[in-house]
Formats: sequence, structure tokens, C-alpha cells
Amino acid sequence: MTTAMAAPPKAEMPPALLAELSAWAQQYAHDAGAGLRDALATADSEKLALQADLDEAQAARDHAQSMAEERDEEIQRLTAELRNARQIATDALVGKAKDQLAIDGKDAQLVDLRQQLERNVTATAAESDARLQAQMDLIGATTERDNLMGELKDLQAKLDTSRSERSALRAELEALRSRK
Repeated sequence: MTTAMAAPPKAEMPPALLAELSAWAQQYAHDAGAGLRDALATADSEKLALQADLDEAQAARDHAQSMAEERDEEIQRLTAELRNARQIATDALVGKAKDQLAIDGKDAQLVDLRQQLERNVTATAAESDARLQAQMDLIGATTERDNLMGELKDLQAKLDTSRSERSALRAELEALRSRK
């Protein structure tokens, strides 16, 4: 027995079934992907929101960094100004101390000069008094000398008169003696 076996029938689907199956597969894929699409849309939206937040954070960070750099520059400038102000203040204090020392030295010099001046005034006054006394003594001596000179002249005149009278008396006496 040899029987030939009949070829199995081809498993072909009817086109209407294929169309329905295809529509069902598409609808199933669409329905199955809807959650993923919604999740993807939500994720995209969240990604956009996160990107916006990130952009905003980066802008804030850039602004903060810019402000920090400006503050840093300002701190450096203020530090330099503070150093300069300290140096100026130190120089001023040193100058003031030097000036005070100079003033103290000048005050001491003024005290010494005042004492010297007082000594000189006292010495000059004493010398002036001595000179005045000497001048007064000289004036007194000159006056006395002039008075004595006047008296001397008077006495000389009287002496001369007396001599003249004596000579006249001698002559008279001689004349009287010769008459006798």
C-alpha cells in the first residue's frame, strides 16, 4: 500500500480576517503604545520643564558667578583702598608724632630762649642801670667840675685882683717909703 499522502492544505487566512486582524493589531499596538506615548509626552513635557529649570538655574548660577566676580573685584579694590588708607593713617600718625616731637622740641627751645631772653633783659637792664648811674655820676662830676672850674675862675679872678691890689699896695708902699 502505497498511498500517497495528500498535501496539507495551505494555511491562508482569508483577506477579511487578515484585514480584521491587521486592524486589531494596529488598534492593539495603538492602545498598547498610548500609555507609553502619554508617558513619553509627559516625559517630554517634564524634560522641557526640567530643561527650563536647568536653564534658569544655569542663568542664576552665571549671574551669581558674575556677582561673585564683581564682589571679588570690589573686595580686592576695597582691600587695596583699606591698605592705602591704613598706610595714609600710619603716615599721618608718624607725621603727627614727628610734628609733636618737633613741637615739644620747639617748646623746649622756646623755654630756653625765653630764659636766655629774660637773663639778657635782666643783664641789659642792670647794665643800662649801671650806665645810667655812671652817666648820672658823670653828669654830677661834670657839673661839680664845672662848678669847681667856675669857683676856680672866681678864685683866680680874686687872686688876680688881690695880686693887682697887692702890687698896687706895694707900689703905694714903695711910693710912701720913697717919700719919707
